[in-house]
Amino acid sequence: MPSVSPDSSDQDREPFVEVDPSGRFGRYSDLLGAGAVKKVYRGFDQEEGRDVAWNQVRLRKFCDDPSIISRLFSEIELLQTLKNENIIVLYSFWKDVEHNTLNFITEACASGNLRDYRKKHRHVSVKALKKWSRQILAGLDYLHNHDPCIIHRDLNCSNIFINGNIGKVKIGDLGLATVVGRSHVAHSLLGTPEYMAPELYEEDYTELVDIYSFGMCLLEMATMEIPYSECDSIAKIYKKVTSGVKPKAIDKVSDPDLKAFIERCIGQPRARPSASELLKDPFLAETENTETDSTII
Repeated sequence: MPSVSPDSSDQDREPFVEVDPSGRFGRYSDLLGAGAVKKVYRGFDQEEGRDVAWNQVRLRKFCDDPSIISRLFSEIELLQTLKNENIIVLYSFWKDVEHNTLNFITEACASGNLRDYRKKHRHVSVKALKKWSRQILAGLDYLHNHDPCIIHRDLNCSNIFINGNIGKVKIGDLGLATVVGRSHVAHSLLGTPEYMAPELYEEDYTELVDIYSFGMCLLEMATMEIPYSECDSIAKIYKKVTSGVKPKAIDKVSDPDLKAFIERCIGQPRARPSASELLKDPFLAETENTETDSTII
């Protein structure tokens, strides 16, 4: 019988750099993102025929800091238990002993993170910001009402992801999340300075720190400017935040209702609404197009 030559598509197919132990997931060399703790590569789920994000941590980098490794395992354990349409889904995870890496597979959001997406689309309506905000708050409401309560602690536009074709927004990167007990009070300092609530610096806070961070995210979405970009050091940011000085970017928000809503979110802890309360705020009410909603910012 004549031999069967390999299909040209097999010869041209982009090879995987590595495959997970089950043989289901493959990793490509394309880097989707990199942070202080992990790198994220483009991956593929051969069983379901879909793109995925292959998150990889080289553990040898952190052999002297077990707290970081502990934090990563906390992220994985958390992701496994969370089932919400506005939270990134975890498919699989394992430790590669030979290469001393921790790998976990999560869903891929086609359009990347919200910061980069907003930069690509410089003109959006207030209505669009409201749609994104409702979804972020729905995710936070789920986390905060989870038993036990989960505080993200590092919410910013680089770890909120979007599928732009359908406008679906999802919260990811729960590596700094804290599960708190019945007291709803956590004691630990971690996060991104520009987005950290003043009480976080005092290491005595509740889940309302995430509302403050959400407010800063919305400010960035509205102005395409990272809060406190006028400061050239963390010390200066700290001084302004703890003194109650708002970022200069707030003055660039021209829509009065949007500005007032952001200011509610970044107000003092006792005056700051919960995610569930904000979802009921008239500003976020789903209504027919109005002149304000249609305003391009």
